[in-house]
Amino acid sequence: MSKPIKDIVTKEINSRFGHLESILVVNPIGLNAKDSNKLRIDLRKKKIEMEVVKNSLAQRAFAGTKLELVAKLFEGSCALVTGGDSIVEVAREITGWLKKVPALKVRGAVVEGQLLDANGVQVLSKMPSRPELQGQIIMLAKSPGARIASQIAAPASKVAGCIKALVEKLEEKESGAQAAA
Repeated sequence: MSKPIKDIVTKEINSRFGHLESILVVNPIGLNAKDSNKLRIDLRKKKIEMEVVKNSLAQRAFAGTKLELVAKLFEGSCALVTGGDSIVEVAREITGWLKKVPALKVRGAVVEGQLLDANGVQVLSKMPSRPELQGQIIMLAKSPGARIASQIAAPASKVAGCIKALVEKLEEKESGAQAAA
């Protein structure tokens, strides 16, 4: 490949992936065409992309970016997996496919400047995603207020229950008195 072509490909890789903070790297070499096609279709449905790159060009493209550490994962054939709502979703999808297609191998990932090996990706796939964490935080923030509101409302509901019981008791007496007369 000539130098001008390498420069064009390097710029293209940088423009597509250089702004990202997290990326997953897999070795797709053991996949047959049928499994590869199924994997790519399934990933595209979830807005996740897998792209095979030339290692040396990707190393040049990622030099000086947040993904610079990904170069340590490049060995043999590599594919970059990105997209989805978060890197956790990408890790979940890929680890799910590892069970279906054992030929697919995870090399590792770079997550916000941290290099993870294949075991780290397994752990990452079991973590809650950002929206899930935000939901948990909201629930935790709401729970003290909900408890205070229930403590304030509890005496009022007891009083209301007592009044209702008295009304029912009086209605029973009144209906019993009318029946006797």
